[in-house]
This record gives sequence, structure tokens and C-alpha cells, in this order.
Amino acid sequence: MDHEKLKPMLFTVLKSYDKKQFITDVLSGIIVAIIALPLSIALALASGVGPEEGLYTAIVAGFLISFLGGSRVQIAGPTAAFATIVAGIVAARGMEGLMLATIFAGVILILLGIFKLGSLIKFIPYTITTGFTSGIALTILLGQIKDFVGASYPAGAVTISTMDKMVALSRSLDTINVQAIMVGVVSLAILIVWPKVSEKIPGSLIAVIVGILMVKLIGMNVNTIGDLYTISGSLPKLHLPAVSFDAISAVASDGFTIAILAAIESLLSCVVADSMINSRHRSNMELVAQGVGNIGSALFGGIPATGAIARTAANIKNGGRSPIAGIVHSIVLVLILVVLMPYAALIPMPTIAAILFMVAYNMCQWRTFTHLCKTAPKSDILVLVITFVLTVVFDLVMAIEVGMVLACLLFMKRMSDESRIRGWKYYDPEDDPDGVALKNISKSIRVYEISGPMFFGDTELINSIKFEADTKALIIRMRGVPAIDASAMHSFELLLDKCEKENVQLVISHANEQPMETMRKDGFIERVGAENFQPHIDDAIRRAEEISAM
Repeated sequence: MDHEKLKPMLFTVLKSYDKKQFITDVLSGIIVAIIALPLSIALALASGVGPEEGLYTAIVAGFLISFLGGSRVQIAGPTAAFATIVAGIVAARGMEGLMLATIFAGVILILLGIFKLGSLIKFIPYTITTGFTSGIALTILLGQIKDFVGASYPAGAVTISTMDKMVALSRSLDTINVQAIMVGVVSLAILIVWPKVSEKIPGSLIAVIVGILMVKLIGMNVNTIGDLYTISGSLPKLHLPAVSFDAISAVASDGFTIAILAAIESLLSCVVADSMINSRHRSNMELVAQGVGNIGSALFGGIPATGAIARTAANIKNGGRSPIAGIVHSIVLVLILVVLMPYAALIPMPTIAAILFMVAYNMCQWRTFTHLCKTAPKSDILVLVITFVLTVVFDLVMAIEVGMVLACLLFMKRMSDESRIRGWKYYDPEDDPDGVALKNISKSIRVYEISGPMFFGDTELINSIKFEADTKALIIRMRGVPAIDASAMHSFELLLDKCEKENVQLVISHANEQPMETMRKDGFIERVGAENFQPHIDDAIRRAEEISAM
């Protein structure tokens, strides 16, 4: 199908491209670049890196992902989902470690796309994505309180995890700056109210301008980006990391997390965009583009990137309908980096914190979270809450690992609960008024019906099959069994051993395709005898009657 091709959407779109759409795409790209500017800087700072690293990411990854991507309108760059994990990697392993982890993630994403595994993302439960998204939102919010209130952490305080930051903040309450709070509150008020005034000019840009004016004109004693970071307006430079097996092993876990997160968020953004423009993205091509974009971002000093839902939606609302808009957004950011980057030093930190508060609020999904808690099964609520708590208290890697393991275990339990083995009851026709409707079967034949998939969680069910001393044939009716695994196959072998020992013939009725193939490979059909595999219960009963009569 066309949407499964490994072909960049840009090349498809250009076949029917016209001047009118080009102008609209260019204008949309410029507007999106203006929106991306303060966001890229804010998200870079939240990630524990310098402000220019955020722009490098939006420029390099944004360009590559638009050029190669499988979506018409996807805008890529740094996103809030990565802020906490990137900050953790930078604190533990430095920029070199982050670069290797991002390149590792990029390679995984390319492989996922090449091997057409884009559809695997659907196997990550909704409760896990909601749990860690809400958790990330809360960690971003908690991490920005310090800058919003103008506090200073005590000297030597460890502030890698969210809990570390909360402990350090509790010890620095005496350093709270009232002027910083004033700038923060004004910035936050602008961000909340401005969208009702105008949707064309982003509220974050207005908040930045007002914040700078408050500090410069009123002379408020508030930390700015320039006070805490060295600003560079130079273009991104290629830097190759030192690669070794030990270095890659050290960042492999982080790389996998970045890859999974990038895949989930990018494809989710594509799905949202598709619904807005009535289009269809190419998920595997998008994964390849995300991989190339992340490798490019890392090599040029950036941080992990992914499709950004908010910027993609802004692109659509402003008329962007081709990857040209995303490419223009990157080119405009290059010009801003060279010309306006020195002025970024003037942006107050409380304004950056206010922008990130709004990012956190927009991604927190509190309505979805509360709806799930009210309506979902208890096991799903458990996965949701545990993923959320682990994201906040520990980190995203642990949250996803534990969440996935727990979700899989609970799913297997649910499937196991659905599996049943039921033995047919024997009635005396004279005692049972409904006896006419029942099948007439010899007492020397036992019949068991299995329903549901049979896997390692169900082996004791197969072991529970019993027969009497006078039983000559045992029928297993398998029409309700879609699949069996190696553990269930082993249990069937043990059952066959028991039957052979007691001189009872096993007869299988209506085995479906997958169980039959598994039994064939195992040599089980050969042991039982092909003639003892029957397509229908009536055929199986006739075969059992023949065996009983021998």
C-alpha cells in the first residue's frame, strides 16, 4: 500500500505542488519558527543544556525530519517528553554520553523503519503512555519552581532527580526573590490570556518581550539566561564522538528509551496531524527520518528530537500542507540564531519557567488521567499510577520498563483467566428431560473442551485433564483455541505420555491453524496419529467409538 512505502512524503507532494501552496508553506514556516524559538530555548534549559543546543536541534533535526519524513506537516524539534531524561543523561554522562545515546537511538529508529516495525508501537499500552506523559509534565513543573520564584539551590546540592530538586528547593526557601515571582506571574498571565487576543502571534514571544522589558526598564533584580549560561550565536559545528564498545554499552539503556519515546511521540503526532488534514502518513518512513534527524542533531551539538504535536498543529492552522513548511522553519531559525541569539541572553529565567509551566499543563493530560482512574479496570489503573509515580520519583527508563513488564503480566493473567477446560458431563437419558438434545456417547469415551489461547500461564489447566479406569479414548475439542505456545505444547506431550501409559487413545477435534502447525513441528501429530485428528466433534466421536469397539 502507498502509505507503507519507504519514500519521503516531500517527493510525493512535489509532483502536484504549486506557487500558491509554496507561499502559504513559507508563511506558515516563518510563524512556526517564531513559536519554536522560545520553546526550543526553554526546553534546552529544562534539559540541562545551553540555549543554543535547543536551536541546533530544531534546525538540524527539524530540517532532516521534514525533508525525509513520512508526514506532510510534521514539525520536529526538542520536546518536553525528553527534558527530564536528557537532563539525567547530561548530569550522569555529560554531553558526550548524550551524543552517543542519541546516535544509538537514531540507529534503532532507522532499523525499526527499514524492517517496517512502525506498527509495533501500538503494543505499548495507552495507560503507560498516559502515565509517563503526565509524570513528565509534573517533573517539568516541579523542576521549574526554583527559577519561577528566583531561588538559588544550596552550594553543592545534588539536583539530578526530581526528588533531589524538591529537597534542595526546601532548603533554599530563604533565597526566594519576590521580583522574580512578579516577572513569572506576569509572564504566566500573558501566556494564559494572549491566545484569546491573537492566535497569529505566539503568546510565548509576547511574554519574552514583556519579561525583558520588565527587567531592563524597571531594573528588576532577576536572573536572565545570560547570567546563568554563555550564549553563542555561532552555527552548529560537526563533532564526532569517541566510540568504543564500553561507551556504547553504558548508554544503550538510555538510547533504547530515547528511541521508544521518539517513536511513540512522533507517530502519535502524525496520527493527530492526519486527523486534522484528512491525510495518511507513512509510519516506517517517519521512523527512518526520526533516526536520521536524531543522528544529525547529535553530531551537530543538539539533543534528541521528535515530532512536536503543538508546533505541528500550529503549522496546520497556518496553512502548511507540505514538508516545505518544516524546511522553511529550520532555515528561519538559522537566521534567528545568527542575528538575534545575543538578545536571548536578556530573557528572564522566570519567563522561561512560565513558558515551561504552560508546556507542562498542555501535556499533562489530567482529564484523560482522571477519566481512566474512574472508568478503567483496576489492573489498568495500577499500571497507570505506577508508571506515573515511577516517572516522577525515579526516571522514565524505570517507569517504562516496570510499566511494560507489569502490563504484560496483567495481560497474560487476563488471557489466562479467559482460558477454560471443561469436561462433558454424562447423563442417564431416563433421568435427564433434555437428553434428546444431548449426544449419545459411550462411557469409555471422555470429552474435554478447551477455550482461549493456551500459553505458559495455562499449563496447569491441561494437567487437570483426567480419565477413568475404563476410559479407552480421550477427545480434546480445540475449536476455541486460536494459539498455543511451547509450554502448552509440553503439557500436551505430558498428557499424551499419561494416555499411552494408561492405554488411552488421544483424539483431537477441530484444531485451528496455529496449534496444528505447532503440533506438526513438534512431531505431536505423528505420535498421536494423523487419523486421530478430526475436523469436527461428530467425526471425533465416531473415531473414538471405533477405538472403543476394538
